[in-house]
Amino acid sequence: MPSIRISKQSNDKTYFLTLTVKNWYYILDRHKRWDILANSLRYFKENRELKLYGFVFMINHIHLLCFSNDMIGFVRDFKKHTTNELLKNIEQSEPAMLKLFADFLKKELWQKTNMPELIETEKFFLQKLDYIHQNPVRRNYVVVPENWYWSSANKQCELKADEIII
Repeated sequence: MPSIRISKQSNDKTYFLTLTVKNWYYILDRHKRWDILANSLRYFKENRELKLYGFVFMINHIHLLCFSNDMIGFVRDFKKHTTNELLKNIEQSEPAMLKLFADFLKKELWQKTNMPELIETEKFFLQKLDYIHQNPVRRNYVVVPENWYWSSANKQCELKADEIII
C-alpha cells in the first residue's frame, strides 16, 4: 500500500507517483494542458537532474516513474509550478471552470497525496512501468499502449523518457 508522503529517509530514490487533479475533474486533455506538463517535466530533467523512466498523461491524472536526489522537492515544485500554469491556462481558456476549484485562492489544483511507491526491486519497477503504459488501454482510449501519444510507450512523443539501465 502506498504511503501518503515520500519519506525523508528515502528522498533520493526512484518512485512511482500518481498526481491527480482535485475531485478527479477532467481538465488536462484540452487547451494544450498536456504541453504544460511536458514542458515542466522537461525543465526538471534539464535543470534539476530528474530521471524520468516512465510516464503517462491522462485526462485527470498523471503517472510518473522517476528518480530525483530530492524527490520531495521535485514533487512540491512540480505541483506548484504546474498548478500556476494550468490555472492561468484555465482562466484564459475556460474561466467559468475556475469555480470548480473551491481552493482556487489557495491555488490547489492537485490532490495532496501523490500515492508514492518506493521502487526497491527490478520486478516492481517493471510492473509499474507496465501499469503506466497499460493505463490508456485499460480506459479503452487506445488498443495498444504505443498509440497513446502522451506516454513513454509512444516513441513519437515529444517528451522522452530516460534510458533504463537494469
